[in-house]
Amino acid sequence: MADLSHQLLLDALTRAAAEPGGLSLYAQKGEAGLFPATSKAKPLAERAKAEGLLRAVEFDNKAKGREVCVLTEKGMQLLAREANPKQVVEDFVRVLEDRQAEVTRMADSLTAIRETLKHVLPRLGEKSAAADGLIADIKGRLAEWHASAEASQDCPLPTLFAKLEGAGASIGQFHDALRQLHDDHQIYLHPWTGALYAMPDPAYALLVGHEIAYYASGR
Repeated sequence: MADLSHQLLLDALTRAAAEPGGLSLYAQKGEAGLFPATSKAKPLAERAKAEGLLRAVEFDNKAKGREVCVLTEKGMQLLAREANPKQVVEDFVRVLEDRQAEVTRMADSLTAIRETLKHVLPRLGEKSAAADGLIADIKGRLAEWHASAEASQDCPLPTLFAKLEGAGASIGQFHDALRQLHDDHQIYLHPWTGALYAMPDPAYALLVGHEIAYYASGR
């Protein structure tokens, strides 16, 4: 039994040496630990701390007493003096292999992200260019409206949208462009002042502040 306890201790010290950032004192579900969470191992773990072979660096009460420990200089000396060198090397190789697998997974993830961005970024550029084209088209159509005989009137939004149908814009894109032009102080948006039930084509109206905009004009 003494030999088994001693081997448990040496195994724990080896794991601690391979994890300089620390490991949970006891293995938990889904997480490696220095000692198995058994009744036989727990007194040994407490003794390792009491004798200064391990040092606690973190304690989380919310995680049911999760305690993270690191190897001390005294623990390293004991490990170097009594551990089986072959076993230590094998444990370190296993840790390196685990780390290599993590790095490989991370590299694969980064590659997947780069490939996704290659496809998404050009589409973002296309959408931005389309939005810029729609904005320019709206400004041009409003300029035409005010240069015509109807310049004394503000342009109804349904009429303005009809002039843009060749651009293939949706009503939502149309509204977004109008809001941007309004926020940039490039156009005026004027409210509907009549009864709401009398509004023709209400789908083209949009809410601006506390008003329902139904007409537009250039600045």
